[in-house]
Amino acid sequence: MYMRVFDNIGIILLLCITLGLAPFAPEPHVWGKIKWVMGGGVGMKLIDYFDLIFHGLPWLLLARVILLKIAKFIKISSKRVSE
Repeated sequence: MYMRVFDNIGIILLLCITLGLAPFAPEPHVWGKIKWVMGGGVGMKLIDYFDLIFHGLPWLLLARVILLKIAKFIKISSKRVSE
């Protein structure tokens, strides 16, 4: 059950839209944190890093699912070619 939830692209997209982008104004929170880290992370505290992980996790899960689907597609395609 646990892994099926994290392999469900619908649930992950919902997490990305809600948790991954919240709060939406003036810019998505995760985007602000990424810019802060890329700027050197001056003044960031432990809670800010936790916040980055919390809001970034749905995007990492989405990247994981997409990569797994691409790998599965390549594996299936290579089987068809070799037959």
